[in-house]
This record gives sequence, structure tokens and C-alpha cells, in this order.
Amino acid sequence: MAAAFATSTRAAVGIITELNHQISELEPSLGQHFETHPDADIYLSLPGLGVILGARVLGEFGDDPNRFTDAKSRKNYAGTSPLTVASGKKRAVLARHVRNRRLYDAIDQWAFTALTKSPGARAFYDQHRAAADLHHQALRALGNRLVAILHGCLRHHTIYNEHTAWAHRLPAAA
Repeated sequence: MAAAFATSTRAAVGIITELNHQISELEPSLGQHFETHPDADIYLSLPGLGVILGARVLGEFGDDPNRFTDAKSRKNYAGTSPLTVASGKKRAVLARHVRNRRLYDAIDQWAFTALTKSPGARAFYDQHRAAADLHHQALRALGNRLVAILHGCLRHHTIYNEHTAWAHRLPAAA
């Protein structure tokens, strides 16, 4: 039994090693192709998006400028916006479960990475945590906000600006 487990473990390690090798060969090519895209500078300007994750988000959203009429439709497609279910006197706000899972996963990684790259994103996340949101709820809210910021940047063809993105959420100076 132990010999069979050792053999299957060695095989899995060999497969993972080969996958890592293939990934390291693909990364430069992906970077070159992504950086030729007209919106690459916008994606790369956003906190937490590098070449790999930026290309993934771009690929999942697509590059048709008229595909999403507003930020809400982009957030709904991404699955980051909350779903409100109401019937009679009852009302519940839930996470969307019907969504593009690859895009949602990429946005989740993006939001987590943005926590260390953007003071505004960090403050937004901390504000949600202070309001008793769980880690993933706060991360989903941050991802939802980042998708809206991305939509605005793409719509206006401007790169990300920390002050513009988060200034309206900061408390007014006394």
C-alpha cells in the first residue's frame, strides 16, 4: 500500500513539475501579447492586477467596449454584486451563485492582492470588516468596487488614480 502511494505521489510531482515548466514558458508570450492590447495600460494601472491576472480579467470580460452598458451590468456578469431577494415582508441580500466562475475567481484574487497595493482598497476592506462582514464578504465587496472602478477607467479611457477611485469614501478632513 505504501509503495503504491509513493508511486502515485512521484507521478503527481512529475506532472506538477512539468506544468510549472510549461507555465514559465508561456508567461513571457502571454505578457507580450497582453501588453499589445489597447487597454493593457488601464488594466496594469489598477492595484493588484499584473500581466497574468490582468490578462485573465480582460479575457473573461472580453474587449468589446459596448458589451457592458454600465458598471452594474459588468458587476452582475462578474458575480460580485449582491442579489436581493424580496417577497412580501421578507428581504434577503445574498451572494450570486450563477456567475462566470473563472472571472469571479480572478476578481477574488485581484481584491486580495489589492489590499497590499492600495490604501483605499485596504480602508474599504477594513470598513467592511469593522461592520461585521466576514473576510470573504468584505473581499467580495472590494472586488465589486474594483470592477466598478475598472468599468469607469475603460469607459473614460483613463488609467487608475488612487485619489479619484477612493476619495469620495474617505471621511472629510476636519
